[in-house]
Amino acid sequence: MGYIIARRSIPLAVDRNRLRRRLREVVRGARPAASAYDMILRLRGPLLRKDLRAAADEAVGLVARLTGGAA
Repeated sequence: MGYIIARRSIPLAVDRNRLRRRLREVVRGARPAASAYDMILRLRGPLLRKDLRAAADEAVGLVARLTGGAA
């Protein structure tokens, strides 16, 4: 599993790390189905602090679609 979260997208390291922790929990929740894939989750635009939860929720949906609803 890889995470690409640019400083440009989320300026504060605290917020980038918080999002990484949430994304790790998403992948843990999808095990063992998610372990069959090599995944990279990439943030593709600026994200405000208030939207971190929404980004993690979107990742849940994406991982669930990939693994067939195991998330």
